[in-house]
Amino acid sequence: QVQLVESGGGLVQAGGSLRLSCAASGKIFSIRSMGWYRQAPGKQRDLVVLITTNGTTNYADSVKGRFTISRDNARNTAYLQMNNLKPEDTAVYYCNAQITSYTGIYFSDRDYWGQGTQVTVSS
Repeated sequence: QVQLVESGGGLVQAGGSLRLSCAASGKIFSIRSMGWYRQAPGKQRDLVVLITTNGTTNYADSVKGRFTISRDNARNTAYLQMNNLKPEDTAVYYCNAQITSYTGIYFSDRDYWGQGTQVTVSS
């Protein structure tokens, strides 16, 4: 009943920029945080950045100063602007949101994930 839809990503040369979007829809009561994780081939899924409802952010050290997350609470959408991309940023990027949904009978708290989008940075 809750869905995350990602857009953006693609192929870019080192030093270039990309922008990811993540839109949450469905029976949403509240969203505590939104953000992205990424997973490179053969590696675990790691946090890139999260943003809470009040705008508090948590960036991975590897992306600080290059990536910027923003959030439109009215649209339940988050954006990730990625600048000065490096080959080591190549991965599948997964949107994540901690959402409280309401079915009309009960509330449910859980993590939701997007379908993932490939980001490839060539050297």
